[in-house]
Amino acid sequence: MNVLVLGGAGFIGGHICARYAGQGHRVVAFDNLSRKGTRENADWLRGHFPHTELVHGDIRRDRHLLDAAMEGTDLIFHMAGQVAVTTSVKDPRDDFETNAMGTFNILETVRERSPEAILVYASTNKVYGKMEHIPVVDRGDRYGYGDCPEGISEVQPLDFYSPYGCSKGCGDQYVHDYARIYGLKTIVFRQSCIYGTRQYGIEDQGWVAWFTIASLFGRAITIYGDGKQVRDVLYIDDLLRAYEMAVANIDVTGGRIYNIGGGPAHTLSLLELLALLEQELGRPIPHTFDDWRPGDQRVFVSDIRRARQEFGWEPRVDVSRGVRELANWAQGNRGLLSTILGL
Repeated sequence: MNVLVLGGAGFIGGHICARYAGQGHRVVAFDNLSRKGTRENADWLRGHFPHTELVHGDIRRDRHLLDAAMEGTDLIFHMAGQVAVTTSVKDPRDDFETNAMGTFNILETVRERSPEAILVYASTNKVYGKMEHIPVVDRGDRYGYGDCPEGISEVQPLDFYSPYGCSKGCGDQYVHDYARIYGLKTIVFRQSCIYGTRQYGIEDQGWVAWFTIASLFGRAITIYGDGKQVRDVLYIDDLLRAYEMAVANIDVTGGRIYNIGGGPAHTLSLLELLALLEQELGRPIPHTFDDWRPGDQRVFVSDIRRARQEFGWEPRVDVSRGVRELANWAQGNRGLLSTILGL
């Protein structure tokens, strides 16, 4: 296949490129290389998969490059975007232009250039907002849902919260509607806390990676809120399997939306992650607390039954193994991490 990965030098995008290039497909990685670690990821791809083509372009501004990259493409992964709530609050215009307008540009290019291609879009659980009407209970060391044992399903009403939630939600709904109105083969994944190797996590995005990296380097860790907030977490290898299985079943998954995360069996609170890292490293990890961030949910756990029922997917990597893999990678790349993140 001809595979185009928008945001192909990012954490998830880089893994997608490696996966498909390793299977012998022709892969084009399209990225503006603005995020920390993307240039290093691009170098890694060049070194390991020299036939992967790298296009330095911006989904907002470089329509001519998008047009050229899209020609003859069979499979498109839209992983490009602004990824942090805090950044969106500081600069909502840039966030909107990147996530909303950038996604619109991509959809129009697909419609005009490659209408038969499959388009996979990385959305977010932030489209559901704070879900303040969902009962949450304090279980002492963590929060939990009062009456949603399987987590939040795709029928949960949308309630965009924060500029980031609005811009990603806009893209989410545009991608979904282009399947209905124009017949594009789109799949929307509302993703929850993806983590893994080659993730250069920072304080406002990629919290599992950031806590792990900061712990190794003895850097200050700030917990926004009380640390009892819970997320379902998903290791990168399981996400890639979900993508492959959904694409393989496009007759079922086309035009559909899926919540994709660890589900009820793969959850962590912030304090539980610190405890797990303390066990791995054999020492206490200092941390401080600060105010809650805008739109932060006390609990988010994905109901992943639709993905299981419609294309047979469920996570395989348990939390302790995934965190150990991430920690081992970080230990082996301390010099690179120090350079990229200024540690």
